[in-house]
Order: sequence, then C-alpha cells, then structure tokens
Amino acid sequence: MDFNALAEMLFPHITETPADVEAKYPPRNLPEGAKVTRFAPSPTGFVHFGGLFPSTVAERLAHQSGGVFYLRIEDTDAKREVEGAAEGLIKTLATYGINFDEGAILDESGKVADKGAYGPYKQSMRGPIYQTFAKQLVREGKAYPCFTTEEELDELQQVNKKEEIKNTDWQAEAESRRAEMLARRSFTMEEVKEHLDAGHPFVVRILANGDPEKKVKFTDLVKGAIEFPENDEDFVLLKSDGIPTYHFAHAVDDHLMGTTHVIRGEEWLPSLPKHVQLFSYLGFKLPKYMHIAQIMRLDENGNKKKLSKRDMGANMDDYTRMGYSPEAVCEYVMTLLNSNYEEWHAKNLDKPYTEFPFNIKKMSVSGCLFDFNKLNDVSKNILSRMTAEGVYEKLTVWASAFDPDFAEALTSDKEMAVKILSIGRGGKKPRKDLATWADAKPYMGFFYDKFFAIEDEYPAFDQDIIKATLEKFLETYNYADEMNVWFDKIKAIADSLGFASDMKAYKANPEAFKGNVADISAFIRVAVTGKQNAPDLYTVMQIIGEEKTRARISAQIDTMK
Repeated sequence: MDFNALAEMLFPHITETPADVEAKYPPRNLPEGAKVTRFAPSPTGFVHFGGLFPSTVAERLAHQSGGVFYLRIEDTDAKREVEGAAEGLIKTLATYGINFDEGAILDESGKVADKGAYGPYKQSMRGPIYQTFAKQLVREGKAYPCFTTEEELDELQQVNKKEEIKNTDWQAEAESRRAEMLARRSFTMEEVKEHLDAGHPFVVRILANGDPEKKVKFTDLVKGAIEFPENDEDFVLLKSDGIPTYHFAHAVDDHLMGTTHVIRGEEWLPSLPKHVQLFSYLGFKLPKYMHIAQIMRLDENGNKKKLSKRDMGANMDDYTRMGYSPEAVCEYVMTLLNSNYEEWHAKNLDKPYTEFPFNIKKMSVSGCLFDFNKLNDVSKNILSRMTAEGVYEKLTVWASAFDPDFAEALTSDKEMAVKILSIGRGGKKPRKDLATWADAKPYMGFFYDKFFAIEDEYPAFDQDIIKATLEKFLETYNYADEMNVWFDKIKAIADSLGFASDMKAYKANPEAFKGNVADISAFIRVAVTGKQNAPDLYTVMQIIGEEKTRARISAQIDTMK
C-alpha cells in the first residue's frame, strides 16, 4: 500500500510536517539539571485532593531545580467537560500555592488565556498539531484509519469488567475482539476513498507491533524497576472529530513543550506500555515518569480504600468552606509526600514548607493515608505561630464569606478582636485552640453578647455554694487589680467557703475540703464565658471590661434565686 498517498487522502488539509511544527517549539534554554514539569488536569469538575499531590510534586521539582512548571488543560473529552471548571481549577490551585510559570492562566476578564511560548495550552486548540503527527505516523505505516460509527467504537473499546467476570467464556470474547481489531487492518485504497466520498467519519489507530509475551523493563522514579508486556493493542490516536485521545495528545504535547518529568497517579501504570510504544513510534525521547500512590482513607470498618470524589475532603473547595488555612493543607500534603518532612520542620519552625528540600526517594511507594486528625494537628501548629493581626485578617476574610454575623462582630471592633486572638499567642508554647477558621466562633464568640450563652453546666456542687462564690466575687472584684491580686481574692473566697486555696494541701488531704480553688474559678468562668474551658479568665475579664463582667455574673446570680 502507498502509505504516503493514504496519508494525503486522509489529511489533505494538513500541509505542515512534524519538522515544521517542531521548529515552533525550540528546546528550552534552561540550566543543566533543570526540570520541566506540568499539571495537566481535565476540566471535568472540582480539583480533587489527589490532584494536589502530583501538582505539588511537579511544582517542587521544577522550582527547586530552576526549571519550569506549566499548566496544560486536557480538554479533549468535550462530553465530560464542565463549564467553568478550567477557571475554577486555576483559582483553586493558586489558593493552595500552586502557581505556574507558564501555561493556561486567567486573563483580566477571568477567562482562560495563554502565558508562554509553548502554547496553545488547551488541547482543544491544538488539533492541527496532533493531526500533523498522526499524518506522519500514517505515512510511515505506523497508524491506519478505521471507518466505523461512534457507537461501534465505544462497544469495541469499552470492556465491562463486571460483565466480563460473570461471563464464563470471557477469553473467547477477548479473542473475538482482537480478531475484529486485526481484521480492521486490512483495507484497500479504493475502500478508503469510498468511505471518504461517502462522508464516513474515521478514527486513526496505532498499528501496534508489540508482542505481549515479551516484557519491557522500565524504571519509575517512585515505583522503581518494573516490567510490563509490550503493547499489542491498536488503540485510538485520533477520534472521529479529529481530537486526540489522552495517550496521543500527552505524547505530542510533552515532547513539544519540553516536559522532562511526568508526575501522575499510579492508576496510569496500565497505560505505560502504550505510551512507551507511542514515544518510540514518534521518535521522541521518553520523559521520566513518576507514578504516585493513591490517597487512601479508612472506612467505618477500619479498612483502607481509595479517597473517592464523594468523600469529605476530596473536593479542595471543601477546605475553604471548612475554614482550613491553605498553608496548613499544603504543609499536611508535604507530610504525606516526604517521610522526613516533619523531622525537617521540627528543626526549621520559622521556615515555610517551600524551603524544604523535597526528595523523590522519600516518597511512599504504597498508598498515603488521609487523616483529618493529622491535618488538624498540622493546622493548629501553623495557626498558633501566626501573629494575632495575621489571624484576624485571614479570619475576617473567611467569616465574610461563610459567617457574615461573626464577620460583622469582628470588624465592628478590630482592636478587641486582636486582643482576643493575642491570648496565649507567642512564646515557645503558644495556645493551639484553632485548627480552622470555623473553630474561632466557638472559641471566642462568648466575648460578644450576641453569641454569648451558658453552654456548659456548672461543676457538680450545691447551687448555694456557686451563688455564694459569685456574690463574694462581685463584692471584692476590681477591674484595676493586677492578676496576682485578682487571684488572691479568688483564693480568699475559696478559704471562706471551705475550699482549699492551696492545691498542695488539697492533694495531701482532699477529704478535709469541699473542693479546691480550681472549682471556685470554674464557677466564675462559666458565669462569665458560658464554658468550663475558656482562655485565661483574668485576661478575658480585662478584655470584656468590668461592666460586662459584673452584668454577666449578676445575671447568673438572678437565675439562682
């Protein structure tokens, strides 16, 4: 068969050669060892937590090596594309510190645009480029047209695993499909012309020359040395609308854009035989591949399962709504990606996670376990090290979007809010009350009358004792007292009511007392804050002032009459 004539018959509108295209994408001028990486999501919905993994790795590898990190939008599947998803993912990734040197960006109007010399960065806009390389493969006898309906193609390519397991003769069915595939390789130029004249659509398939009995040895940067059978499947390169499949598009794009390292989920491992063969057919240098382990979670029975898109925490937008600081999420991701991150962080508390020397060799080969408790611990540490002003600014932004009433209270008196947030902040062992911005209102809402309520019960003592405590406190309370004087008065109340003011004495002989000074303080704390656990009570009173302190205690006394 005259493959050159076949290529011209199929692609008469393609006049450029691969050499012409390559001239538009010259090699990048980068220092030795610089890595070029990309994040290439499909705009089919929200950004999954699992997507933050490869994008973080790609960003770290590129920027630690003085290379380039770019965003490519793989929108070749129009049926699954969600309107606005591309814009949304760019915004979300930026929120979590994933910033690109080039690629798809948002312009001033908020629409996806290009930045860089290796675009277009949306695959749907690169049709002629893919067709140029497909034409070359046909010309070389490495690919062929397949005229068929879209329904037939779907039936041929899609293998229903569940039905296959039920089918006792599945092997015969698979052999039948392969026989059908091989039969499609046989055609004449006359038949091709008849199809084209009739306007029949066609796909372009690779002419696979692999032997599944032979193994290909391969080194994955995460999985290590692996091997797999050669590809013998004539998979589709170009769909009937001229748009490429993922397999073909990523090979062409990664080559032209100078990608040195491909970071993706391990679910793509089964496709590796196709990609190795395809790069070989195209004459491209194969990039280095890193297949990252899946994110796992524990189900209700304690068994590990993949973090699905329906699980809480899968959608990156969940973290914004729940009030997690992006810094906390990013640092948590680093603890999952590199086993030595926490050791480094303990020695470098004042440094951002971006200064951590990320190491591929420290990545987990097995699945990483997603754990909200661990995320909360990381987040508490980060928020505790922020300044009160910094916390205030970020908190008010979150509250404005998700709790307007609380935001109004915060902004009505910034000075007071900052004072509240300053309690226990700073020093070697700062308080760790907040894991998320959503924790702030339950923690500090009692300072504001509109949110104040008696939420906790008083310690289990006779109400007359509690009432007497509150009355005696008001008799001696003076806003101007220093903390030591203030507490001495509380201890005096304890002594007068038969409670131990000396904790050592109480521990030595608890039966000799009704209780201790901590119980007395708890009575006052509940009256003033509505909680048994609250920030330092003296500081609380200093912030809310004498009038409000007396009013709250008096109101509680009135309820005990």
